[in-house]
Amino acid sequence: MKSCHGPHILKAPITMGESPKDDSHSHAVTSDSDGRYVLVALGLITAFLVVEVTAAVLGGSLALFADAGHMLTDVAALGVSAWAIRLAGRPPRGRWTYGLRRAEILSAAGNGVTLAAIALLISFESIQRLVSPKHVTGGLVVAVALVGALVNIIAVWVLANANRTNLNIRGVFGHILTDIYAFAGTAVAGLIIMLTGWERADSIASMVVVALMARTSWGLLRDAGTILLQATPENLDLDAVRAHLTEVPHVLEIHDLHAWTVTSGVPTLSAHVVVDDLCFDIGHAPQLLDMLQKCLADHFDIEHATFQLEPATHVAHEGGLHP
Repeated sequence: MKSCHGPHILKAPITMGESPKDDSHSHAVTSDSDGRYVLVALGLITAFLVVEVTAAVLGGSLALFADAGHMLTDVAALGVSAWAIRLAGRPPRGRWTYGLRRAEILSAAGNGVTLAAIALLISFESIQRLVSPKHVTGGLVVAVALVGALVNIIAVWVLANANRTNLNIRGVFGHILTDIYAFAGTAVAGLIIMLTGWERADSIASMVVVALMARTSWGLLRDAGTILLQATPENLDLDAVRAHLTEVPHVLEIHDLHAWTVTSGVPTLSAHVVVDDLCFDIGHAPQLLDMLQKCLADHFDIEHATFQLEPATHVAHEGGLHP
């Protein structure tokens, strides 16, 4: 791994505010494209939801109702996702110093909660129908499930073009991908009912849907909670960060080191940096600050960081701070 060592006599400073790349324009284009992909998928899923609810009522299938319930959360998730993308694209203003970027994380968390709630409702009804099965029209279940799988495959293909490193996009992508597996299970249940008349297969298929919903819900809530509770990003080793920053010339110690994620793909870091008194005496503190920022950007791809440069004697005034 490349070292952050450099000359101990700081020379030409890096221009403050300079960034290795300006991706503001490309980010805007990507956000706009993501919004369009989400809206196309929303149109596909909404149209099929109407068809599936009608078929579920006519065929008396709990599995189709379960799929429709999941599809309803997909519609809500896609709608909220599109709205969150628009909010996240707004520039910082007033009290919203980061803009509304975390709207995407709130959207992902909301998706997780709705999935869990609907999974509980379907589980309750499935257990009741396992005890007292109801008549199900197997042929209709198979036909609707196959069409539903096709619609969701098209929606997944559309969303595959979006930025799936974004937790919001990953949430709706997971919703719809889960539907494909759910429709496959529903089609199998309908086929079993057609061939054997065993109507409990419908309830069992709905329980498979519940398991898939619970898995997706847990993943979304876990990842959204990690960001909302400002945990250190999983791919960032703070010990390694500390080691690299202390290699920068004139840096004596790093303390009160924190890292968190504002929203998907936007890590942020802050630290107190103890430096040689010489840096303050001869005016090299600004150059040192640039070297610290460059070290973070080069080694850890973190471009938003706040450093407090201080002499060794300042530590005595920070008794309440974290190590």
